[in-house]
Amino acid sequence: MPPFVSRRLLLQAGLATGALAASGLHSTRPAAAADEFDVLRDRWAALNTGGAFDPTEPVYADALTKLTAQAQDLVDNLIIDAGRTALWPDLPLSSSSGNFSISYTRLKTIALARATPGTTLTADPADRLASALDFLNQRAYNETLPETGNWWFWEIGAPRALLDTCILAYDALSPDQLTSYLRAVDRFVPDPNRRTNSPNLRETGANRVDKALIVALRGIVGKSADKIAAARDALSDVAEAGKNSVFTYVTSGDGFYRDGSFVQHGNLAYVGTYGNVALGGVANLFSLLGGSTWQIADPNRAVILDAVEASFAPFIVNGLMMDCVSGRAISRERAGDHRNGHGSTSSVLLLASGVAEPYASRYKALAKGWITRDRLADYVTGASIPEISRAKAVLDDTSTAPAPAAPAHFQFHNQDRVVHRRSGWTFAIAMSSKRMARYEWGNGENLRGWYVGDGMTYLYNDDHAQFYDAYWPTVDAQRLPGTTVSTKPRQPHGTGGGTGTIAAYAEWVGGASYCDTAGAVGMHLINHDKTLQARKSWFCLSDSIVALGAGIAGTDGFPVETVVENRNLHADGTAALVVDGVTQPGNGSYDDPRWAHLEGVGGYVFPRGGSLRATREDRTGSWREINTGNDTGGSTTPYTRRYVSLVVEHGTDVGEYAYILLPGASRWRTAARAADPGVTVLANTADVQAVRSGRDRLTLANFWTAGSADGIIASGPASVVVGTEGRTITVAVSDPSRTVQTLRLIVDNRVARVLSADDTVTVVAAGKQIVLDIAVGGSRGATHTATFSRP
Repeated sequence: MPPFVSRRLLLQAGLATGALAASGLHSTRPAAAADEFDVLRDRWAALNTGGAFDPTEPVYADALTKLTAQAQDLVDNLIIDAGRTALWPDLPLSSSSGNFSISYTRLKTIALARATPGTTLTADPADRLASALDFLNQRAYNETLPETGNWWFWEIGAPRALLDTCILAYDALSPDQLTSYLRAVDRFVPDPNRRTNSPNLRETGANRVDKALIVALRGIVGKSADKIAAARDALSDVAEAGKNSVFTYVTSGDGFYRDGSFVQHGNLAYVGTYGNVALGGVANLFSLLGGSTWQIADPNRAVILDAVEASFAPFIVNGLMMDCVSGRAISRERAGDHRNGHGSTSSVLLLASGVAEPYASRYKALAKGWITRDRLADYVTGASIPEISRAKAVLDDTSTAPAPAAPAHFQFHNQDRVVHRRSGWTFAIAMSSKRMARYEWGNGENLRGWYVGDGMTYLYNDDHAQFYDAYWPTVDAQRLPGTTVSTKPRQPHGTGGGTGTIAAYAEWVGGASYCDTAGAVGMHLINHDKTLQARKSWFCLSDSIVALGAGIAGTDGFPVETVVENRNLHADGTAALVVDGVTQPGNGSYDDPRWAHLEGVGGYVFPRGGSLRATREDRTGSWREINTGNDTGGSTTPYTRRYVSLVVEHGTDVGEYAYILLPGASRWRTAARAADPGVTVLANTADVQAVRSGRDRLTLANFWTAGSADGIIASGPASVVVGTEGRTITVAVSDPSRTVQTLRLIVDNRVARVLSADDTVTVVAAGKQIVLDIAVGGSRGATHTATFSRP
């Protein structure tokens, strides 16, 4: 082992025992030998390297080999000529403002390998690190420079990587060097509460957490108590009396909502990426500052702690984080739903090491379930050394049982997302409204995300790679499952330096959740150029999803289609498609089909027929076609994937559709359900869509305006579920349009007495029929519930 590794081992061991209790790390440094800044600096180094782990354990071998190889390659290719104009040939500083930030990230990798026990770099790169940091400080990142290009590189990307490097290579840097680097950080991140290039803009959500962590690290490196205090206080937004605190539930804009929603960039569902950043940043700050003078003591910390189960867990299935809450990051080749899920798992495990019960045990059980159910992308294989250490402890702990993926229905009315979980499958719906954007693009990313917020549906089953295996560069982006679209061709958005969102126009978007097990969901679709409208409903039941569409009308002269399915069969999939009992070898069109079955996916029943087109095709694309970003741009490598799509063709006239999705059903069960669906379509018009499920003993209806269906009368727009279970009847109702103050609902069911009712529900009558007045005004589309006993 090279001698410099031994020196770093000594440094890594130098952690103050008392202050590190919260992080689970231990110290061998005599307390008198270090001030509190030294303790925190060593703690941060240990959180990055894994601290006192045994590098000879086989579980760490691959991670150490990978880290060594990455760092050695960067060292070997580092330009060291006196006249250099860049640090690496592929990162010229003159071509993009982002390359200096990427350069800092590479230097951090070198510093991390140097500081980690068990790596085997051929020589100590200390001098090269110090010289490279000086070069970037002189040429690309100092207090005299203006911000150009993307603000993120200047205010988050570069300073975070720089400070990490300063801590990991602290022994290799002089006080004068550190002072110079910190002047640059102070120039671009002087205040964690504000955007430096737009001083009137207050930071929110993940960006606020990022900046708080940066300022805390700056305080540690520069031994400034005021900076660390400012970082801690920024989480609670002390400067603005808590207005933008990450520990406060928000009612608009960025942050965590009481229903579990997480929004970033004002109107995007983003828990999968920005939410991960926020959770990871808070977890790091809890671990870093715990037990210190600056520990986080905000009494509202539970907002973040509860978010693990309320905001993250519903979107994690088989270890992956659903793409419907990952924004423009779906276009990043080096990301993907499993990697995003692993990021959530890492943050939850880190958080578990620094919080009290009952949170710690619940977090460990959740993480263990996610890790053990992910059969596609092994968590440990791609994890860093500290992540492996925490995962190993949980996996080896026989007292911690994996939390099961229990059936549940989640209606996130503040971010227009729905998740319906059943045994063996999970279904998600991504919608948009006047409140939530269709999708985000910009910085060269997500160039074909046109329809991901127009009612796209995601079916998760045993195929863990469905959306992970080159799905986004190869899928027909104009025919995403669940969407109703004009066939008018779309063009990719540009590659500007900022991000933008595409507005949605509908008011009626949302639904009602029934006992957290079933739900009615609806979306009044008004497309991007207002040339297409449709009323779309999804009724989520115990073994199926009933999808209805009505009032479908296009005005641009192009035919309209509803995409029932567009399934990734991967490189050479041969899944059989059967329509009405006949196996279809290729493409075909069918008038009034009764049912279809796709091997490995499930069945599709068409209770009202229609014009169905089935297509099996190989599609080729590259990640570069959908992402040209400076630090996220994809490769030009062509990927070919096979798809089977089922499309209902509406032509240019007003149309409708109805289909029942039976996830996991065999072809024989699908045929049987076609003969006896177990679900009755009660109405499918532009005024009301409703179904009755005998199996589930539920009636579900979406009233787009005042109306009636199957003995249910609504005085205005509403989503309603009425269910019978044993001797009780439960009524669940919401106003997804958010246009009504008080809604009167009459249900033609005989009841004996009221068992319970939300404070917002006034029971006017409960006898021969149920009459309710529901104060839906201001509830933002939330569900209101009342339960009655049967006679």
